[in-house]
Amino acid sequence: MHLEPHTGWCHGVRHCASANCNARPHGEVSLLVIHNISLPPGQFGTGKVQEFFQNRLDSAEHPYFASIAALTVSAHFLIERDGAITQFVSCLERAWHAGVSSFEGRENCNDFSLGIELEGTDDQPFSDAQYAALIDLADELRRHYPAITAARICGHSDIAPVRKTDPGPCFDWARLRAALQE
Repeated sequence: MHLEPHTGWCHGVRHCASANCNARPHGEVSLLVIHNISLPPGQFGTGKVQEFFQNRLDSAEHPYFASIAALTVSAHFLIERDGAITQFVSCLERAWHAGVSSFEGRENCNDFSLGIELEGTDDQPFSDAQYAALIDLADELRRHYPAITAARICGHSDIAPVRKTDPGPCFDWARLRAALQE
């Protein structure tokens, strides 16, 4: 995998462009936010996350989908259970993943962060393949964005603690931090 700095797209991963993004106000990338998602909740490998991030989710297909159909969200990356990585938004653009958020007193984390979704839930362990892919991706992103230090890698729950719980208690922060290259 290789990030092309002029386009913000990674080579060696699947591309599935989302319209749910816009220009970063200052071009800064200094935070990495880890999330989890599964659609329908608790089901994996459905392809519905990709449809959701592309505004193509059929709200009649599942009762839960009707509750989220009007949302326009995205992340920069999704890592599926088998470790496959899909990129939805250029790293140069602002993906809409964090919502109302704050990191170290600074609001609107979408402005300066990259979002990585792990296919999963708060209450199920993530796969070894996901950790391997996440570590490789985080290392590649940090090579290009050195402001993303280990201390600036956080969960959605860290930047929106009243609203969000992901990546959840099953996410192994110690494993990630021990594996990251310094």
